[in-house]
Amino acid sequence: MKLEFRYKAAGDSAILMELDAGIDEKTNKRIIHLSKLIEDKTEEGFGEVIIGYRSILVQYNPLRLSYQQAVELLKYLETNNDSNKYEKRRHIEIPVLYGGEHGPDLESVATYNKLSPKEVISIHSDASYLVYFMGFTPGFPFMGGMSKRIATPRLENPRISIPSGSVGIANNQTGIYPVESPGGWRLIGQTPMRLYDWQANQPFLLHAGDKVTFKEIQIDEFNEIKEQVEDGKYIPVIKN
Repeated sequence: MKLEFRYKAAGDSAILMELDAGIDEKTNKRIIHLSKLIEDKTEEGFGEVIIGYRSILVQYNPLRLSYQQAVELLKYLETNNDSNKYEKRRHIEIPVLYGGEHGPDLESVATYNKLSPKEVISIHSDASYLVYFMGFTPGFPFMGGMSKRIATPRLENPRISIPSGSVGIANNQTGIYPVESPGGWRLIGQTPMRLYDWQANQPFLLHAGDKVTFKEIQIDEFNEIKEQVEDGKYIPVIKN
C-alpha cells in the first residue's frame, strides 16, 4: 500500500509535505518526481519547491490559492504521481585525492573505525552513492549509500573555513563542499572538480537523484584535472 503524505502549514504561504517512509531510493524517486510535477504548476500559484529525504516544502501564492485549495491540488498531484515514469538517473564519477592536506581527517576516521587509511579509502571509493537532495550551501549534495564501516561523528568543533571540493563524512553520510565555507564534516579527501559555477548556464554539477561514485587519484592527476577545470577544458565522466 502506498503511503500518503501528511500536510502541515509552514507559515502563511508554504506547505510542508511529510512522508512516513524509509530513507531509500524508492522514496527519493517518488519525492523527486512529485516535486517536478509541482514545479510545473507555477501557473496555478505554486512557487519554490524544496525537497528533503522524505519531505517536500512547497511555497504558494496566498493571493491566488487558499491553504485548502493548495492542499487539494497537491493531493491530486500526489494521487497521480507515477514515479516509475521518472527519467533514468545520471551516474557521475568524482575523482578524489585522499588524505594528507587534502583529507586531514582521514587518519581520525580510520582510527575511530579501527581501520587503516587505505581501508577507509577503499570502502569509500568502492560504493555507489545516491544524491538525495541539495542544501546547506549552493550545490552541496547530501548523499546516502555509505558503508557503516566508515561512519564517523561530526567534529566537535567545526572548522571556520573548508576548501571547495573537500569530501567529507558526517555520521552515515558523505558529501562534497562545493564552495569554501565553515563546516563540521570529517574531511577525507578533495576533488579538483568544480561542483558549482555561478557563471555557467548550468551552475550545478550534481542534482537530486544522481548516482555518484568516487575514483581515487594521485597528486599529479589532481593537479592536471584542476588545471583543465580552470581552463574550462575538463569534461566530467557522466553516464546516463
